[in-house]
Amino acid sequence: MSNRANRSHDHIHAHCVTDALAAADAVCAARGARLTPLRRRVLELVWADHAPVGAYTLLDELKAGGHPAAPPTVYRALDFLMEHGLVHRLASLNAYIGCISPGQRHVHQHLICRACRSVTEITDQSIATAAEDAGRRLGFCIEGQVVELSGLCATCAAHGAERQTLDMTGLLR
Repeated sequence: MSNRANRSHDHIHAHCVTDALAAADAVCAARGARLTPLRRRVLELVWADHAPVGAYTLLDELKAGGHPAAPPTVYRALDFLMEHGLVHRLASLNAYIGCISPGQRHVHQHLICRACRSVTEITDQSIATAAEDAGRRLGFCIEGQVVELSGLCATCAAHGAERQTLDMTGLLR
């Protein structure tokens, strides 16, 4: 299956995949859109873990699973999934991540850990409003927002702090 590291949190990750596929079925049925087997498989691969995944990694995983695919095919599937609010593109990583509020128009921002590359989607309207207000003050009409914040997740920050303490202890000896 996937050679990507599973960075899922303390939960049963299979439920995430199952829920994402069920939501995709519901969104597509409500909109009269067709979730083809390939689009469904791409969505399943995006949700294979909570790490962002690039289009060429998806292509490799499709091929390894016996699905004949070419880059345009994968990009068309990803475009469809983005259009229907099922995945987000992370511009800074040129990668994709499953959406936590599938099929709903919503503001979203992403917290990206620079150490483990985990991504957390947040939906903070105040961030979007602050950007819109700043644009309006400058006479700029914002048509879209891509907010990606990089730093360290709690786990990596804790491990980094631990390592720093151990290093300092080692130096003091």
